[in-house]
Amino acid sequence: MAAIRKRGNKWQGRIRIKGLEPIEKSFSNKSDAEAWAKITEAEIIRGVYIKHTLAEQTTLSEALLRYLNEITPHKRGAFQERQRVKTWQSSKLASNSMASLRAHDFAKWRDQRLLDVSPTTVRRDLALISHLFNIARKEWGFEGLANPTEGLRIPTMNNARHRLFYDGEEALLIGAMRPVDRDAKGRLVAGCANPWLKPLVLLALETAMRRGELLALKWQNIRLADRVAHLPMTKNGSSREVPLSSKAIEILESLPRTLRGPVFQTTAVAINLAFPRAVKRARRAYLKNGGQDERMLTDLHFHDLRHIAITQLAEKLPNIIELAAVSGHTDVRMLKRYYHPKAVELARKLG
Repeated sequence: MAAIRKRGNKWQGRIRIKGLEPIEKSFSNKSDAEAWAKITEAEIIRGVYIKHTLAEQTTLSEALLRYLNEITPHKRGAFQERQRVKTWQSSKLASNSMASLRAHDFAKWRDQRLLDVSPTTVRRDLALISHLFNIARKEWGFEGLANPTEGLRIPTMNNARHRLFYDGEEALLIGAMRPVDRDAKGRLVAGCANPWLKPLVLLALETAMRRGELLALKWQNIRLADRVAHLPMTKNGSSREVPLSSKAIEILESLPRTLRGPVFQTTAVAINLAFPRAVKRARRAYLKNGGQDERMLTDLHFHDLRHIAITQLAEKLPNIIELAAVSGHTDVRMLKRYYHPKAVELARKLG
């Protein structure tokens, strides 16, 4: 039988059925408590009631913390996902219980988030939450927990980047990566404090390797005699062998070498800090020398180097299948996002 009673400022619904533990839940008003008691009692009688205590007692922030400790470490994109989890934990939804969150909560969050970040970022944020709810239901005992993101309208990816170098931009960027030094008067000259950034950028431009692939590159997987770098694990889950140009070999041979271990002894966090700073230094130098093009050295990201490199490689490898073998794309349709030969060059080839 269901009973409703007031306890303090709350109304408590309580259901007692012979042979079962009492089921209780508190509400702000009496009508909600009565409605809950009526529906729950009917579900128990029909044998379809599922106890949601765990989901009701666990906040989204707490679930995210467990996900971060148990699920994230096993992913190749663990570093990026940790940042995504922190973003979710700082959101207004984080203090809500898992059981109380609804699709309209995430729809409102989605629309607000799109004002600040790209559709791709929002898609990835929602994919994380969707997986969290599925894991909670399937593996953590959150029985009957619905996934509120299922059926939610996902933002369309319309932000594919096609950023290439403008004339003179590459030289300015590389110049801004010189090490910190002193002038003739002993004064500090602005430069790059991370000695690994410049060779990392140069090798990225020469090989079209991703930042994560470059940072995971190990000396034991490089065969200089064969001019090949072996990548045991890449973004698409398979291994890949990257052919090395003469310039790429020169870059590698200029680095301090060990028998084993990483080629670049730096971290993704360090590169994420150092690269934007180098772009800003290059921009300041450009303006100081009278530059007026607003596009120069603005909106330039590290991943743009891959796009630039593949576009340059396309001139040497016009066969898109060969180009895919170098870039690591398993689907040539994805490769077309990077493959942008200049129309004037195509016209020249047509004769």
